[in-house]
Amino acid sequence: AAAAPTPGGARTVEEGDGGRAREAAGAEAFIKASKVRASAGGGGRCEFADNGATSKPQPSGCPLGPVAANAMPKISQQEGVGQKSRLSTERQESSIPVGSSALPNHQEKGASHWKYPSPQMFFNAMKRKGWQPTEQDMDVVVTIHNTVNERAWKEILRWEDHHKDVCPHPKLTRFQGRPKEYSPRARMLNWIGYKLPFDRHDWVVDRCGCKVRYVIDFYNATSTGPEPVAMHLDVRPALDSFGACYDRMKMFVMSMLETSSSSASQKQSE
Repeated sequence: AAAAPTPGGARTVEEGDGGRAREAAGAEAFIKASKVRASAGGGGRCEFADNGATSKPQPSGCPLGPVAANAMPKISQQEGVGQKSRLSTERQESSIPVGSSALPNHQEKGASHWKYPSPQMFFNAMKRKGWQPTEQDMDVVVTIHNTVNERAWKEILRWEDHHKDVCPHPKLTRFQGRPKEYSPRARMLNWIGYKLPFDRHDWVVDRCGCKVRYVIDFYNATSTGPEPVAMHLDVRPALDSFGACYDRMKMFVMSMLETSSSSASQKQSE
């Protein structure tokens, strides 16, 4: 099969820290962990339930209705049975602001930004789902996880920048792991020879009262540098509204114009 795609919206993330073998093991553990995070709510994926939270009515034209809370269970910070070494319970605060929704159980109530799981939380979640993680991999796993999520949010902000006059500060309302529910785009690319993504997330963004869903496909990729870990992120708004269709067409045209301009400048310099 061909390598992972890099069409409009896709970005490569490369991460390395320490020995190559350890990083490669950490990358493999991260992919396993992504499946754990996606299925931790039961039924092979994160489930969302209405926990009694009330949501404001959606402005006219918004693609999504009231957004319920993520029902992912609370993950323990306690050392597990048979754990060989102590892991950090420190959680890093992300740059991703919390939108208007009832927060899932693994987030602090009243928090202004989402917090990433600690190495201990990752380890416990993987053990609970039947994997055999090693303690020494957890720091690498968490580093990759946090880096990838920060990049995903950065890519979402590229799209949201087209709406900064309406909403200068978008926020993340909820996320949903759907690793086995391949997007139409991923399936189409697979039909022409590309590999399927190893994970998929749907992130719902609060655009100042309007909820907008983004699809993120995560692909393994070949590193172009010394780092053994590389991934492609294909981030774009879901095609569930006219506004999302318009944004994707607009971004496609802008990308084509930038490519054309870059090619012309390169020819002039030769």
